[in-house]
Amino acid sequence: MNEFEQESRNHETEPVNEQESRNKEWEPDKEQQTRNQNLEQTNEQQSRYNGSEPAKKSNKMKSILSSVMAGVVGSAITLAAVNFTEMDAGQNVQPQTAAESSSNVVATPTSAKSTGSIADIIENSSKSIVGISNIQQQNNPFSRTQGNVETGSGSGVIFKKTGKDAFIVTNNHVIEGATKVEVSLYNGEKVEAQVVGADALTDLAVIKIEDNKAVNALEFGDSSALRPGDQVLAIGNPLGLDLSRTVTQGIVSAVDRSISVPTSAGEWVMTVIQTDAAINPGNSGGALINTDGKVIGINSLKISQNGVEGLGFAIPSQEALPIVNQLIEKGKVERPYLGVSLADLEQIPEMYLENLPANVNSGTMVTSVDPNSAAAKAGLQEQDLIVGINDVPVKSASDLRKYMYTKLKKGDSAQVKIYRDGKQQTLKVVLTASSI
Repeated sequence: MNEFEQESRNHETEPVNEQESRNKEWEPDKEQQTRNQNLEQTNEQQSRYNGSEPAKKSNKMKSILSSVMAGVVGSAITLAAVNFTEMDAGQNVQPQTAAESSSNVVATPTSAKSTGSIADIIENSSKSIVGISNIQQQNNPFSRTQGNVETGSGSGVIFKKTGKDAFIVTNNHVIEGATKVEVSLYNGEKVEAQVVGADALTDLAVIKIEDNKAVNALEFGDSSALRPGDQVLAIGNPLGLDLSRTVTQGIVSAVDRSISVPTSAGEWVMTVIQTDAAINPGNSGGALINTDGKVIGINSLKISQNGVEGLGFAIPSQEALPIVNQLIEKGKVERPYLGVSLADLEQIPEMYLENLPANVNSGTMVTSVDPNSAAAKAGLQEQDLIVGINDVPVKSASDLRKYMYTKLKKGDSAQVKIYRDGKQQTLKVVLTASSI
């Protein structure tokens, strides 16, 4: 029995001046007398509720009855509150309405929320993933004739339908050099595709097929909301069409990785998403999707070395979309054009570096100049060593390209710092436009 129940019972059976009575030793006749007094008080209380109580009572009697009733009611309320609290603590029950429950759920803006099972997401997304074959004309050395030969394959993502055309994004290296591009659809049908545009530096390309050949298109998600640890899925055609629409699962290992990549347009530093989802040859151009079924990256690269596993890279959707839109609109990506060929300092023979100051240990050297270019008009010459542009140091050709292509546009002027015959000069160049 807890102390609150004991207290309640004491209020019901003992007189008001219980402390005084406990301090005295009771005799039998006095105890009987006290019981009689309690009985009389109870009868008086009952008579009050029955309407037979006298109209006037002494102030002392009112005070006694009020104290008794306050004690009983107070003990009962306390007992009920304690019992309710103990029940909740034991069962971990928290009363909550449906409205309160939904209002307390907070969506995390940096992670995609799942709207269904992984299997449902894959089933809905896989139909928008296609296989792409790069077919080129090659000479047959035995028959001395030319024929079409499949020289490579990759993947692509249907991302836009217009009612006439269905647009597919893939990697530039998947379709580069092709005389014919063939698309393999989810149902096995193969159709010829038309190249809309391609960009070697960002390794992106857009092709299109007839709209009625494509079932649905995948939406792009916001790659800037990704965090390391977010779950992702890679869908593509590793090792060719025999393993079409293979799904691998992993997490985002890192965001905003910078990877130096050699391209047909020169060395380029790509900003990529790193993932441990398996990406193999043939996955290039496929989709990296989040658990909301949206494309947050285009699978593009992997590091393949002995003892290395789980290092795959995808072009973020936020990086890809501006390029993709330009390719659809113009068929190319316009960038400021300097008009020079370049070689980094470590690639130059020592005989060409004899006149350089001892403190100059980086830069990129001009190896040729387009005679009709902005560089020629500004006075740049072969063997000029470029070490800066607009007060930004240039340590390599990729540094120069990165600054020009991200900070400048056609018609902008730039201050190019060079060394010629061992002496520093600054030339003003007004950039023209060109596509790569």
